[in-house]
Amino acid sequence: MTEIRKLTSDGELRANADLAAEIWREHFHGIITDEQIEYMLERFQSFEAMKRQTSEEHYEYCGFFEDGVQQGFFGIADKGDGTLFLSKLYLRKSARGKGYASEMFEHIKEIGRERGLKSVWLTVNRHNDGSVAVYRHWGMKVIREQVADIGNGFVMDDYVFSLDL
Repeated sequence: MTEIRKLTSDGELRANADLAAEIWREHFHGIITDEQIEYMLERFQSFEAMKRQTSEEHYEYCGFFEDGVQQGFFGIADKGDGTLFLSKLYLRKSARGKGYASEMFEHIKEIGRERGLKSVWLTVNRHNDGSVAVYRHWGMKVIREQVADIGNGFVMDDYVFSLDL
């Protein structure tokens, strides 16, 4: 049985940060350097980053659970312009290929619709071929490409995808 639920406590966010590190080190190895993985984990996926995002940047985190065990999560933010930013959507390797990412995405779209938002959008590394294919499969369209300096000599070389709700 699967469940999606909002993560709010410090303990839940700490566990989520640990899961993010596990997933990132497995999935992004070979897409970006190990040094960039560690930098981005600290800057965007650590407990401290998630705590700041939820308290100051209007982010919400939801965990995806299979039989009571967290297998993934997503992070969203209402940008105040009629759009929902899908900042993060990750699954453990063992949970991929089971339709769980699609289940999470349907939940995200429903959140956007309930709030009267017009679209959901995300950024994805241009070399993350598997994820790019999934977003295209979901009907998302590339609306632009961007290269963002994230400090420490690193950049995020991304597609920006969007889907009208």
